[in-house]
Amino acid sequence: MTAYFAVAVAALFAAGLTMYSGFGLGTLLLPVFALFFPAEVAVVATAMVHGANNLFKVSLLGRHADRKVVLKFGLPAIAAAVLGAMALGSIAQSGTTFTLEVNNEAVSEVTPVKFIIGLLMIGFALFELMPRFRSLEFEHRYLPLGGLLSGFFGGLSGHQGALRSAFLAKTGLTTERFVGSNAVIGFGVDLTRISVYLALFTSAGGHLGDFNGWPLVATGAISAFAGVMLGKRYLHKVTMANIQTLVGMLLFGVGLALLTGVL
Repeated sequence: MTAYFAVAVAALFAAGLTMYSGFGLGTLLLPVFALFFPAEVAVVATAMVHGANNLFKVSLLGRHADRKVVLKFGLPAIAAAVLGAMALGSIAQSGTTFTLEVNNEAVSEVTPVKFIIGLLMIGFALFELMPRFRSLEFEHRYLPLGGLLSGFFGGLSGHQGALRSAFLAKTGLTTERFVGSNAVIGFGVDLTRISVYLALFTSAGGHLGDFNGWPLVATGAISAFAGVMLGKRYLHKVTMANIQTLVGMLLFGVGLALLTGVL
């Protein structure tokens, strides 16, 4: 029951905030799923919830998306998401491990997936914790580059929203167009990376029936839907500073735990 409660609360809380920030659900939910699944499985489970949530937001606000921004940013993001997802699959199948030693004694073993995702979590924690990075924005001409970067990291670890929002913030979009464009692009990346994850899983001889985390994924998706509705109605006055600090601390803590083999 602890797992269901943790996933439900994280998804509800984060999904409401993503209505206005454009990021946060995957950032907050991945560390929670990582508590109950191996790192690579946590990425896939998070992607499913994230994709379902973005589809829900597209149904609500997708009509407000800016077509030019979606094409200029979204197409490179989708292409790069394929590469990121394939990189995750390749790393997960490598079978190698790193050994953490203290005083020449093995303390724990860390897989490459945990190591890389741990580094990414700590890196993206800086976007939440350091004021210099919180206010990071990019010029309009860099949209394709932003799509490539956010799409690749989206495919590799699911961390795409913070970079995407930083790039889209300079496009001069209204709030509705910003939220709508964010949702459409995010859903395109999610659909792409989930397809690649599933293709890699089945090609390795796996079966969807082997995954026992569907109830947790469903709990996360339903809670995220509720969070979106609450965010749309009540949470538009919430400031992001404290939320970014909380997310950043959680990211840093779980990232460090993955790097040291605690998780």
